[in-house]
Amino acid sequence: MTTVELLAILLGTGRAGLGVEAVAESILVGAGGSLRRLVRQPLGELRRVAGVGGAKAGRVAAALELGRRLAREERPVRERIRTPEDVVRLLADRLRDLEVEEFHVVALSAQRDVLKAVLVSRGVLTGSLVHPREVFRPAIAEAAAGIIVVHNHPSGDPTPSPEDRAVTGQLLAAGTVLGIPVLDHVIVAGDRWMSFATQGLL
Repeated sequence: MTTVELLAILLGTGRAGLGVEAVAESILVGAGGSLRRLVRQPLGELRRVAGVGGAKAGRVAAALELGRRLAREERPVRERIRTPEDVVRLLADRLRDLEVEEFHVVALSAQRDVLKAVLVSRGVLTGSLVHPREVFRPAIAEAAAGIIVVHNHPSGDPTPSPEDRAVTGQLLAAGTVLGIPVLDHVIVAGDRWMSFATQGLL
């Protein structure tokens, strides 16, 4: 959309004999074609444009002010995963004292920033419960460059079970097909944990 079309949406209507886009064009011309100049214009000057009353001038001024505030707002700092310890810090508080298993997927950018951490399933970890489709869905939605999967062992023993290994193998294969590699599988068990990557199990 052009700037004039966006201003026309804010205005909503024109006036008798003057269409809304013509009014929007007049507003922009009055600011020398510059949104920066338009932001600095007094409200009274906007109201003097033919077809612009107090309500319309207020809507335009409010939209411009929102744009200014958005430009000043800092983007939130994303967590970055460099080591399995970073994964543990991200999710251990949630997982360490649970009485049932939870399986989470952490979607990562190419720089290993956390895009999203999603609970995939609760219950005993099996291949049927943790389906690759559910694991990779948030990764695809976030255009992730890779994922780390995380689950807990309520027993307090982080040793991977045969089921853990089988599920990891399924996810590795699916990640290869999708082009979204599984970078690690971390098991949290109370205050202990283990990483498939650091143990050479991937």
